[in-house]
Amino acid sequence: MPYVNTKDILEKANKEYYAIAAFNINNLEFLQAIVEAGIEKRSPIIIETSEGAMKYAGLGDPLRGARIFVKMVREFADTLNIPISLHLDHGKDFKYIMAAIKAGYSSVMIDASDKPFEENVRITKDIVRIAHAVGVSVEAELGKLAGIEDNVFSAENVLVNPDEAKKFVEETSVDFLAPAIGTSHGAFKFKGEAKLDFERLKKVKELTGIPLVLHGASSVVQEMVDIAEKYGADFGGSKGVPSDILKETVKLGINKVNTDTDLRMAFIAGLREFLHNDSKEFDPRKYMKTAKEYVKKVVIDRMELLGSAEKA
Repeated sequence: MPYVNTKDILEKANKEYYAIAAFNINNLEFLQAIVEAGIEKRSPIIIETSEGAMKYAGLGDPLRGARIFVKMVREFADTLNIPISLHLDHGKDFKYIMAAIKAGYSSVMIDASDKPFEENVRITKDIVRIAHAVGVSVEAELGKLAGIEDNVFSAENVLVNPDEAKKFVEETSVDFLAPAIGTSHGAFKFKGEAKLDFERLKKVKELTGIPLVLHGASSVVQEMVDIAEKYGADFGGSKGVPSDILKETVKLGINKVNTDTDLRMAFIAGLREFLHNDSKEFDPRKYMKTAKEYVKKVVIDRMELLGSAEKA
């Protein structure tokens, strides 16, 4: 199945009431693990990169980095029979957004959620106009998520206003929307129990009808935390979004669930375990094997949880 527009993947999920996990990558090993999981579970795949990942891959050149990611993802997509797309996560810098569009990303996110509402509308409309002209779909965000992830930082949660969400979608023609409903970025999401505003989410879905996105949605898988910390990691009481809460958000209209922290934790758990047990190994194809297996396990669990398995 060819490389596809992210909008096509999400519109199907929206109609059939399930969600797709969108997985952030920085290198080939993460991509391999995700693709293997997608093949095994017959699930559509959305690959994401941050601006920082583009810069990293391109040795400081975001366009070069974007082209590298497009070539990597397309090579898998064009030779497999599951739909795969590539998305720019949290695009804030116009240069990076344009690099992703020029390189051939399936979709881009314009994150102007830190701006006043009218300015967010204006900026998003401009990106939508440019992206839609070349067949690229667009995600935007309303409200603010606390926490830190790559180049995204906010010290507080400002939850989305459902009426503003309706107006925002109508005025911008954005393809999918990330409403702030109480999650946060990074591994330390909550001081106590996770509490998301389900009624707010339900209202946003009713008023907009488009695919909705949940950011800050990693669960912080305890099994991976335990393995990593057994071999020297220190995650200091990380907390994520429990599986039952994620399932409830899907019932209420979430169709794309961003996942980054869980993959990083799984990878470091596998890497630490392998190197602890085999201190003489220096071939990265071997010492990253367990790390990739653990990432694949987390990806499969997420596909099954969100209902995207067997939807390819």
